[in-house]
Amino acid sequence: MQTSRNPLRGRPRIGVPVRLSSSSDPDPRVAEANALFEYIVELLREGGGEPVLLDASGPDDGGLAAALARLDGVVLPGGGDLDPALYGELRGDVCYDVSPAQDALDLAVARLAIDAGLPVFGICRGHQLLNVLYGGTLIQDMAPGTVAHREPAPVHGAGPWAWHEVAVRAGSRVAALYGGGSGAVNVKIASGHHQAVARVAGGLRATAVAEDGTVEALEDPERWVASVQWHPEALELPAGERLAPFRAFVEACRARP
Repeated sequence: MQTSRNPLRGRPRIGVPVRLSSSSDPDPRVAEANALFEYIVELLREGGGEPVLLDASGPDDGGLAAALARLDGVVLPGGGDLDPALYGELRGDVCYDVSPAQDALDLAVARLAIDAGLPVFGICRGHQLLNVLYGGTLIQDMAPGTVAHREPAPVHGAGPWAWHEVAVRAGSRVAALYGGGSGAVNVKIASGHHQAVARVAGGLRATAVAEDGTVEALEDPERWVASVQWHPEALELPAGERLAPFRAFVEACRARP
């Protein structure tokens, strides 16, 4: 008799590495990133999944690897900047909320999930982290250009967003998350980042690029691994648009072998 891997009656268990930075940090971007983390957890639950918060300890009976073995997928959320040492550069003064503990946790979760064949969806920092994990590099601070990717100075953080559209490649996993099926899809995105992908890792391909060349979405053509630079969880988006990609990701986790 075959038994289900998921004891929650069809609600896929989706792991999300916790945010280790405190919302009391004087940089308001930290509290905003923590709020966005909570929105992601809520949307996964509303989309039919069972969010599982992951920290470095994991369950008592085997640590993080044991926790990942019980999951059906992973979301890598936004947050502070990765340590540039991870992609072979010295850290500039522009970097904020750099946390070796957060980097170690997120990278461990991503590696274990990919090795286990779990669907993985990266958002903002998660998008950048996947590129670095696969061997790519980042722009530590984007120069102003023809497309606004963050709100004007001196305001920091998630609001107000800079808004623009991207065309997502037909047949990509990100297009499917937004209802594109086998076709291309245009997405109005909530953008709020000062870093971006520089060199795309060899194992990944860009599936959405802004008019100024900024890589807005990535995926692994061999696995269900995809990421977006934007924030699909932004509260300013219509409720249905916020929920749709998370519901679609939950379904991808449900459908995995």
